[in-house]
Amino acid sequence: MANVYLARHGQTAYNLERRFQGQLPVTLDDTGRKQAVELAERAAAHGFAALWSSPLLRARETAAVVAERLGLQPTEDARLMETDAGDWTDRLFTEIQAEEPTAFASFAAGDSTFAFPGGESFAHQEERVAAALADVEKGALPALVVCHGMVIRAALSGRAGHWERHAERVPNGALVPLEAGGAEHVDLGGGEATPAT
Repeated sequence: MANVYLARHGQTAYNLERRFQGQLPVTLDDTGRKQAVELAERAAAHGFAALWSSPLLRARETAAVVAERLGLQPTEDARLMETDAGDWTDRLFTEIQAEEPTAFASFAAGDSTFAFPGGESFAHQEERVAAALADVEKGALPALVVCHGMVIRAALSGRAGHWERHAERVPNGALVPLEAGGAEHVDLGGGEATPAT
């Protein structure tokens, strides 16, 4: 049993549209709110002693539902936010792929040297996420961290020592153990995979 689990927030309209939401305050859609309830029920079986959350709206909304079910107060940490997508924020995947195919291919491949134009690099995100999770592990355990698709990929990649390909399509509302290869042991719930943005 892992001491820390990562949960991806519920679905948003941006997920369905395949649009970069980055650090925008995007709310959950109706499906995402249902996924948050389902996640809370599955999380209840793990006996979590602590709940952490990204402060971005979609994560906070998800964490609030989980918190009510578990009787825990979420601790927000800005280091758990989604990647700053910079100039690509609010743009469709298809637009970027057509306009900047080489850069988009680097993004899609998880190239460790990739940085969003005007935004954040994968390397910087991995560093801040690792620092946040180190603090999570110093606190009450087991702990649940409600965050984002790219945060989960960064966390699992850091644990594995290489870019974790299996983490590319972690479904909204999924529970993932924080361990090397964790994305191969995802508690999927009823969600379907949507792009991590």
